[in-house]
Amino acid sequence: MRLTILGGGGFRVPLVYGALLGDHAEGRVSHVTLHDADTARLAAMTRVLADLAAAAGVSDAPAVTATPDLDEALRGADFVFSAIRVGGLEGRAADERVALAEGVLGQETVGAGGVAYGLRTVPVAREIARRIARTAPGAWVINFTNPAGLVTEAMAEELGDRVIGICDSPVGLGRRIARLLGARPQEAWIDYVGLNHLGWVRGLRIGGRDELPRLLADAEALESFEEGRLFGAEWLRSLGAIPNEYLHYYYFNRDTVRAYQAAGQAGQTRGAFLRDQQRGFYAEAGRAGLPAGAALAAWDRTRAEREATYMAENREAAGAGERDESDLESGGYEKVALALMRAIARDERATLILNVRNGSTLSVLDAGAVIEVPCLVDANGAHPMGVEQLPLHAVGLVTAVKAVEREVLAAAASGSRADAVKAFALHPLVDSVTVARRLLDGYTAAHPGLAYLR
Repeated sequence: MRLTILGGGGFRVPLVYGALLGDHAEGRVSHVTLHDADTARLAAMTRVLADLAAAAGVSDAPAVTATPDLDEALRGADFVFSAIRVGGLEGRAADERVALAEGVLGQETVGAGGVAYGLRTVPVAREIARRIARTAPGAWVINFTNPAGLVTEAMAEELGDRVIGICDSPVGLGRRIARLLGARPQEAWIDYVGLNHLGWVRGLRIGGRDELPRLLADAEALESFEEGRLFGAEWLRSLGAIPNEYLHYYYFNRDTVRAYQAAGQAGQTRGAFLRDQQRGFYAEAGRAGLPAGAALAAWDRTRAEREATYMAENREAAGAGERDESDLESGGYEKVALALMRAIARDERATLILNVRNGSTLSVLDAGAVIEVPCLVDANGAHPMGVEQLPLHAVGLVTAVKAVEREVLAAAASGSRADAVKAFALHPLVDSVTVARRLLDGYTAAHPGLAYLR
């Protein structure tokens, strides 16, 4: 099989390639094409992948080619992983800066920053979807690009159910809970539902029995893992569920904004940190005359630091301290992607938490709304499984954020400034239409990619 990775110079590409190196089953990926507009990043990432293959000692490692030409990259692809970042990390840093100046959250996918990122990304994602439909109509598309649910819904306008979104947050959360309850993660059924970065674990069944109430009754166990320390045992018991870590931005918004503002004043918002960190990595990995293995070593060091500092502002706001070693393990999005690809290509049934079109799964949303739920995957794609309906407090957040996503889609299609202002103003974490207008002014000044709004 042939796999194309869009955004092939991106930092997390080695995770995907490393997972492919460990796959020795029949019908595995034999060729990987990396596509990126940044040829220097492509060259650096090709070096890292070569080092990975050499370190693994795999004689039949998937061949790797790289190209900045999109149509060339897509031709003959069986699967396409879309992991683009429109505006790069400089854009992410600007998203944070503009929002924090207005006293609101500028996180990559949540709040004003997520709206700005979506407005930049959706037009590009739609064009990519059109190119895939024309050049590789038989390909399955697995979307990694954030905001993952919104971008998947945009691409589905052209590709229908042949585009599926993935995220590692629910996987990591389910794995941590299962281990706390003494179960192997692969043997547990996770009752998870919501939107991307806006979902809740409402049950965890082991051998047909829901063990989540046992965890909720144990305050010490609750506060022994990442989400428990972020939210606190009292709040988790009130909810009767374990929220995705990104809900900390909603439930503790003022605390988080203050922590982000303090980080920004020190010049170290998350986007600015990653921008500077990755500049150093790509400069080192792309240096002429680099010895074998050096590019991979640089990547490993950079990744370890990246994981250790993940959601640092939220942990500071919650008084949660440093991340435990058990929390530093990758959420496993590359494993989810490989399992998804296997299930479709080989008709090996699998149950995975994915971003797919709703159909009739959640009655509060229409059929075309992309949601994040457990899905049964087979050769015909991903099929959302039946779930219990959301409680009212979750309905309010899910429907409000889906309304914002729809306004982003409308603004990206119409180029209407009014639609874009509405997207900002309707978000639960933006508290004024006046602020929404100033946010749009700030973002259009910061991002040439938003010049289409008028």
